[in-house]
Amino acid sequence: MSDCQKAGMLLSVIKTRRSTRRFKDAELPQDMLDMIIEAGRYAPSGGNNQKTHFLVMLDKALLSRLKELTNAALVKVEEEPGMYRSFLNSVNGAKKAAEEGKVRDFYYEAPVLILTASDENYYNRFADCACAIENMMLTANALDLGSCWINTVRFVQDDPELNEFLREVGMKEGEVVCGGVAIGFADTEDGLPAREPLPRTGNLVELI
Repeated sequence: MSDCQKAGMLLSVIKTRRSTRRFKDAELPQDMLDMIIEAGRYAPSGGNNQKTHFLVMLDKALLSRLKELTNAALVKVEEEPGMYRSFLNSVNGAKKAAEEGKVRDFYYEAPVLILTASDENYYNRFADCACAIENMMLTANALDLGSCWINTVRFVQDDPELNEFLREVGMKEGEVVCGGVAIGFADTEDGLPAREPLPRTGNLVELI
């Protein structure tokens, strides 16, 4: 296989990765989960510091508790001018669910939620965690699994009860959540995630 053929296969995995927001209630085989985590651990990091901490949440009871605490924190948030749209959607969604006596499912009931945390004073924390999450999503796609970037916990992690819970499940003092990813089998007719590449309408390129 030529270098271009190998690069073409990789580009196909990149271009066909789409967000999945409906997951089957099915556990991931351990070998698949191990590969996904390993891909995240081998992501580039600033100065090769390797400071990303992977909190791999599998326990349904803990995931349910995280959902409750995250939504309780979102309900307390007051809308502000210029608020990031995704954050505002999470806030409004949580408030609407609360009014209906429900709890908004921010990770789409995926069987696996991986939160990436890092030292709050580390200058490259967001870049490192972003690289790790992208590696994990691409590996999930190569394994015919669905994935979705999850920011909700990061938005409200300063909430005292939520922060205490994060410490209980393993986040260390001085660390903050920088992002997360939900992973599992897509709840579709064929069991595969959506893969039709979306057209590029942004991401300007200048050849200089």
